[in-house]
Amino acid sequence: MYLLSTVVASLAVFFFLKWMKKRRYCTDVKRLDGKTVLITGASSGVGKETAVALAARGARVVVACRDAGKAEKAVREIKLRSRSLAVVGMELDLASLRSVRRFCENFLRREERLDVLINNAAMPGVLDWTEDGFSMCLGVNHLGHFLLTNLLLGRLKECAPSRVVTLTCSSYKYQKLDLHDLNYNLLPFFTYCRSKLANVYFSHELGRLARGKGVTSFAVHPGLVRSEWTRHYSLLFRAAMRVLAWMLSASCEAGAQTVVYCAVSDEAARLGGGYFVDCRPATLRPFARDAGVAKKLWEASERLVQPP
Repeated sequence: MYLLSTVVASLAVFFFLKWMKKRRYCTDVKRLDGKTVLITGASSGVGKETAVALAARGARVVVACRDAGKAEKAVREIKLRSRSLAVVGMELDLASLRSVRRFCENFLRREERLDVLINNAAMPGVLDWTEDGFSMCLGVNHLGHFLLTNLLLGRLKECAPSRVVTLTCSSYKYQKLDLHDLNYNLLPFFTYCRSKLANVYFSHELGRLARGKGVTSFAVHPGLVRSEWTRHYSLLFRAAMRVLAWMLSASCEAGAQTVVYCAVSDEAARLGGGYFVDCRPATLRPFARDAGVAKKLWEASERLVQPP
């Protein structure tokens, strides 16, 4: 009896973990020949898998990374796996507004098109500061992408219909924004949650402002995936997270599917953007759908990224 109970319990755990890691795959076969896609943080994880998938569909893919060495290595791998030579790397440090401005100047000078912008790069909950004095999560996850998108918005409109896909996380639901303390930097996990909520508001307000101008905005939660975010933490923490990741998370390739879906799918475009999980629209918590907060965050972000 004990043996039977153990076997049943083990099978239950096995199928539960398998269900947890299950993901839908993007089945849309649309090509992107002649299109240009810019992906931030594409040297690893979901960003790199997205780059492989879109390059394989014929897109010219620009890989924007902080580390030039990692970017060069990623470009070689993406070219090999996608069987495409139309992959280039550019240096971009989202923790520096100066770097973002320099990157945009170079990009607009070098690239004639921008059809899809994928705001993928993210910093986990770490108590650190950017060179501009913002908390690292706010600066990289929100303000860096906010400035990047606004500086490239003109090119996106010129190439309409175009898309902006911003990666967020379901952890947005565990915090609310304090518009009087956007630079909150006390508890790492809460700092991260607030930045992911900012991504949701940003995507919502961008969609509202760009409505009728040919630019569709998507917020995407890729799910729990085995990425390299733990590299910012101790060896013991990384080991523990590796075990949990093996048990509960999906591959980065699976995590990239919703990003790819929002980047290529005509069905997703007809839905007019929104929040997507597992290759389908999902419902946000009521406070995350507050258009008034989204507008106020946008205005506050404009003031924060203005050069002194």
